[in-house]
Amino acid sequence: MTGIEGKVVAITGASSGIGEATALLLAGRGAKVVLGARRRDRLEDVARRIADAGGEAATLATDVRLREDLAALVALARTRFGTLDVLVANAGIGPISPLDDLRVEDWEQLLDVNVKGVLYGIAAALPGFRAQGSGHFVNVASTAAHRIVPTMAVYAASKTAVRVISEGLRQEAGEHLRVTVISPGMTDTDFAVDNGDPAIQAQIAKFKEVAMPPDAIARAIAFAIEQPAGVDVGEVIVRPTAQA
Repeated sequence: MTGIEGKVVAITGASSGIGEATALLLAGRGAKVVLGARRRDRLEDVARRIADAGGEAATLATDVRLREDLAALVALARTRFGTLDVLVANAGIGPISPLDDLRVEDWEQLLDVNVKGVLYGIAAALPGFRAQGSGHFVNVASTAAHRIVPTMAVYAASKTAVRVISEGLRQEAGEHLRVTVISPGMTDTDFAVDNGDPAIQAQIAKFKEVAMPPDAIARAIAFAIEQPAGVDVGEVIVRPTAQA
């Protein structure tokens, strides 16, 4: 038995990018994965690939802005596989723009998905983790929480909130629960929304020139999960070597 084999892991934002890569990697190492995302067709495609490789996966259309959806995802893990060992809060969005653009609706979406989505996951999983005397929260933040740059203030604020909430949870968790923050640098995903602004388009294109593949982050998540029960990896920062 490895530190991953046999564990039940729920992953939000699992239909693409880091979530998809994490689902495939963990299932390949023997985890039973429960996949949540809004795009049902893409979720089912990921689950089929896992099944074809001999793994086990369950899926549920999940909008992390809705508390009941996170509760249903956690309930599915326990109904289908009998327990939940790890919750990977990966779902996130990153519309970027100067504050002067006043894209208030984008700001609201960022906070709803990136911050409330993590909190709703904690609310869904924490009581069960307490009851079973074990459990692991893996929350995906960003290097944007460590270095603020123009056009990314609200996104950086949302990911800073993830780090702060995670640290508070870690301190409250006690000796039986684990809390890990994974902070990716530039990664080749579709999180950054092209809003038609040529300057933003150029910024996104520059990101993608040096971006890491999503499986680089999946390996970091696997590293945290596979540690012995008494070892809690607090934060892993993974960035491209070319990133400033």
